[in-house]
Amino acid sequence: MKRIGVLTSGGDCSGMNACVRSIVRTALSRGIEVYGFKKGYQGLLDNDYRSLTSQDVSGIIGRAGTFLQSARCLEFKTDEGLKRGHENLIDLGIDGIVVIGGNGSLTGALKLHDIGVPVVGIPASIDNDLYGTDMSMGVDSALNVIVNAVDMIRDTASSHDRMFIIEVMGRNCGYLALASAVATGAEAALIPEVPYNLDDIARRLKRRFKEKKTNSIIIVSEGAGSAADFAAKLTEKVGYDIRVSVLGHMQRGGNPSVFDRVLASKMGRNAVLALEKGESGVMMTYCDSVYSSITLTEALSKQRPLSQSLLDLAALLES
Repeated sequence: MKRIGVLTSGGDCSGMNACVRSIVRTALSRGIEVYGFKKGYQGLLDNDYRSLTSQDVSGIIGRAGTFLQSARCLEFKTDEGLKRGHENLIDLGIDGIVVIGGNGSLTGALKLHDIGVPVVGIPASIDNDLYGTDMSMGVDSALNVIVNAVDMIRDTASSHDRMFIIEVMGRNCGYLALASAVATGAEAALIPEVPYNLDDIARRLKRRFKEKKTNSIIIVSEGAGSAADFAAKLTEKVGYDIRVSVLGHMQRGGNPSVFDRVLASKMGRNAVLALEKGESGVMMTYCDSVYSSITLTEALSKQRPLSQSLLDLAALLES
């Protein structure tokens, strides 16, 4: 293996730069060139790339986002786009490619594998919805941003005897809402995987205010519904003002946590070693503190379940 490519695709997250840095320095140490494609698969189709040196990735380990940039590329989903991307890789003499991203990005990686391109995927999704890995890159950093924001909101909630509903990301997976609710002592977490009862929540909130508790926090995963809608419904049931805060894209930003920097660095190194050993069509994983891999087919064909122990803990602490 003489030359590999790397791209970051889909939604950005903290840790992507650290991962690219690790890929580049691991590859160079083994005599392998690295081409970085700009803006994900769009860069692959447009031949928009740069040869990456050790100096190019110096000082980026603590930066959020991705210096290679990212984009969603509908054209790559077509047969013509896939063919053009494949031809560009051949013309550039690239022997394998590392794709860093979430479900959609890794689906593209699997398509490249299916037509004979050696490819390794690295899970990068703050929703933590990818099957086969305990943690995807960017999740821990996003949680730190959420917890910091909730702590600050609770300060003002306490000052005014208010209830806040805070909406976080997680279209199909409620991990961010659930974990941040446990970490911040929220009164409830509404997630797409578990049915909720607004009447029960309203009773608990009323009880808190009768007990002279000075604030209440509910965290809502976007996949469970709109925080504004929940606020309107709960206001009718509890009879007092409820404020809403939607954290939005700030969850993708912020300097990567120590955990994400290490996770990204180890997965980046392992991806290069996997390509060098002839592996393809696999995704790097982190399970029970062990780094390994599973096939992209398995990772993309199954839904990642929430930890039952975390669900039980959240239910206990909310009661």
